[in-house]
Amino acid sequence: MNLKDLAVKAANVYKENSKVEAVYIAGSLSRGWEDQYSDIELNVCWYEAPNEADRKSVIDALSGEIIEFHYYEEEEWSESYKVNGIKLEISSFLTEGVLRKIQRVTKEFQVNIKDQCLAASIHYGIPLHGEEVLDGLKAKVVVYPESLSQNMIEAHLDLGEKWQNRYALLEREDWLMYYSLLTMAQKKIMGLLFGLNCLYVHHPSYKWQKQSLDLMNIKPERVNERLDRVFLSSPDEGLKEVEALMEEIKQLIKEKDTTI
Repeated sequence: MNLKDLAVKAANVYKENSKVEAVYIAGSLSRGWEDQYSDIELNVCWYEAPNEADRKSVIDALSGEIIEFHYYEEEEWSESYKVNGIKLEISSFLTEGVLRKIQRVTKEFQVNIKDQCLAASIHYGIPLHGEEVLDGLKAKVVVYPESLSQNMIEAHLDLGEKWQNRYALLEREDWLMYYSLLTMAQKKIMGLLFGLNCLYVHHPSYKWQKQSLDLMNIKPERVNERLDRVFLSSPDEGLKEVEALMEEIKQLIKEKDTTI
C-alpha cells in the first residue's frame, strides 16, 4: 500500500466520527516532495474536542502500533503510530482553533512560526474529508499579507550579539559554538527569504530547504549551492559565504521596498 492509499484509508476511519469536520494530507506528501524515508502527516479538524477514545479508536481500527500519544497542548492534540510499517503523524485541532491561528497570521501579522506552519499546511493540503471546510480555510490563507512579509524581515534581519563573536570562535577553532552560530545564521537567512518571497514557513526547522528555495523567485544567485558550502567548505569560507548572502539579501530587501 502506498502512502496516499493508506492516508485515504485512515481518513475514512476518522470521518466516521461525527465530531470530525475535515481531514487533509499535510507535509511532504501534500507537496509531492515525499521520498523513501517519508511518513504520512494528516491534520484533522474537529467540531468538538476529541477524547482519548476518539483518537485511539482510529488506531485500533487500523491495527496501528502507537509510537507517541500526546494530550492537548498549544491548541493541538498529536499522536504518531505505525500501520504496516508506515508511520502516520496526526495533528488534531478544533476548527475554531485553526481559525484563530489563521487570524493571528493573516490579520494580526504575527511571525509565530507554528501558526505559519499550519497556514502552509492548509495552503498545500490535500482534502480527504470535508472539502468544503478545507476550501473555506484555504481561501483565508491564499493571500500572504505584505505586513507579515515586513514583520518576518524585521524579525530575522538581526543576527544578534553572539554573531559578533564569530571571528573569535573561528580563530579559537571552537567548532561546536562556531557551527551553532552558522546554523543560527542560516535559519535567519531562511526566515528572511520566506518573508521576502511571501511564503508561509512550512516547518519550524526549515526542513526540505532545497525544495523550499526552489519555490522562491527572490533570492541570491546559486543560493542552494552556496548554503551547502556554509557547512561543506572550509570554516572560513563558510563564514564568508554567510556574510555575502546576508549582504545580497539586504540589497534584495531594499530593491523590493522601492517597488512597493
